[in-house]
Amino acid sequence: MLFQIFSLILQFATGLVAGTCLLRVYMHLLRINLSSSAGNPIAPFVFAVTNWIVLPVRRFVPGIGRLDTGSLVAAYAVLLAKYALLWLLAGATAHWLSLVTTAGFDLAYVALSSLMWLVIAYAVASWFNMGTDARYFLAQLVEPLLRPIRRILPQMGGVDLSPIALMLLVQIAEIVLHSVQAQVIF
Repeated sequence: MLFQIFSLILQFATGLVAGTCLLRVYMHLLRINLSSSAGNPIAPFVFAVTNWIVLPVRRFVPGIGRLDTGSLVAAYAVLLAKYALLWLLAGATAHWLSLVTTAGFDLAYVALSSLMWLVIAYAVASWFNMGTDARYFLAQLVEPLLRPIRRILPQMGGVDLSPIALMLLVQIAEIVLHSVQAQVIF
């Protein structure tokens, strides 16, 4: 029971840090201004959650073009540390390649889960009159993914179904990823 509680807390904490690191990677790819003075309402949160690990990693891991590899490596390192700690506490002996692979798949799961939450937040924000900064920020993150879907899937009765289609595609990607992981691990 205590191991399950610890595992849950560790899963939440590492998911938050890794997901926020991946959000940082994504915002950097989209060239979204991370400065709070530019009206980015989530920038202080992103920096508070990730700077402790991203800044040291960036000293050793250079960026590659528009890819923030420091944040990507930091997200992966957090998840790798989570699995190493859980396997040590469980008394399991794992091959290092298994740890590396499991953390890699978890990184993909965190990315897909984070994307799902962004789409949900974007859809909910469109229903209510939220603050313009938060709504604009969510639109900057989600709209580039919805545009290709909107070209294929027209509005039906004035209702935009592209967020639902994107969430469906994310869930399909999770199913495929789970299948690939099962084949790789076993």
